[in-house]
Amino acid sequence: MSTTIRPAGRRLTSVAVLAATVAVVAAACSSSGATSAPVTEAPAASASAAAVACTPEAGTFRMGTEPWLGYGPWWVADEKDLFAQNGLDVKVSSFTTDDEINAALVAGQIDGANIATHTAMRLAQAGTPLTIVLVLDQSNTADAALAAAPVASIKDLKGKKVAYEEGTTSDILLRYALSQNGMTIDDIVKVPTSAADAGTAAIAKRVDAAVTYEPYLTAALGQDPAFKLIYTAAEKPGLISDVFVVRNDALGKVPCQIQTLIQTWDDAVAYYNANGDDAKAIISKAVGATPEDLKTAFDGVDIYTVAQAKSLLEGAFPGTMTDIMKIAVAAGIMPAEIDPTTLLNTTFIDKATQ
Repeated sequence: MSTTIRPAGRRLTSVAVLAATVAVVAAACSSSGATSAPVTEAPAASASAAAVACTPEAGTFRMGTEPWLGYGPWWVADEKDLFAQNGLDVKVSSFTTDDEINAALVAGQIDGANIATHTAMRLAQAGTPLTIVLVLDQSNTADAALAAAPVASIKDLKGKKVAYEEGTTSDILLRYALSQNGMTIDDIVKVPTSAADAGTAAIAKRVDAAVTYEPYLTAALGQDPAFKLIYTAAEKPGLISDVFVVRNDALGKVPCQIQTLIQTWDDAVAYYNANGDDAKAIISKAVGATPEDLKTAFDGVDIYTVAQAKSLLEGAFPGTMTDIMKIAVAAGIMPAEIDPTTLLNTTFIDKATQ
């Protein structure tokens, strides 16, 4: 069962709003580009059938999402009845903003959520009892910096005006790009601008460069062919990524639901990869756009299979989380450093792939 609130972005991170949310809740108590192919039947059972047998517990799992295409396989699973086929009862609710989904997770109104990696760490640091059980996607060229001559690289940004939305994935990408070029945020002239308006500001020559994400990148580039991408998230795989988190009180209560959810994600990704046009139409509708509007966005994002996610969790991802955490602290998104690996639990993905 799916409930759509309203379409919007997933990427804004507000420390002040989170603090207020936690306080309110505490007082009240005193969520790969696919190739086209003929549409095939959705799998009748989990693609991870060889996994450890696990019968989902009774009851509804309440999942929160936002209209970001990287979460698309969940909408595919909903539309193609993969949840029910795998013995799950899942309510997928799409929230408008980070603040809304974060508040629902903090308050226990949802059992799990699909959120940006840096958001997961920030929420955990603020006291939300959550665990990362799956890596969902990473942005490659769907997050980027754009500029026109004479700015041709990040090094050329020294002393220049750069438009970007503070506290977002754009903030994290910009700071990382600067650090990789021996610079800091103090080497540029910050021009706080919404992601939707950053590219427009650059095209209008109000700033020298902009950092934003799809679909705003394509919209901006289409206005002036002189503008090019000078740095993308592909330079640091996983820097701009999303994870599926589960509240800790659900870990012990419904472990088989969680394992089966991971297996169902794999089924949905398999359908996405085999039936690109159909799957993208489902996802685009959920996001509130058309497949044509999101073509470059789809092309710029890798959506992981469970096997790929497991490889990342056991390999590079913990280190990537540490990099993200350090950047988030430097940006003021997080007040202090934490050990991000304490948020990872690979038990469920291990069982789902055995």
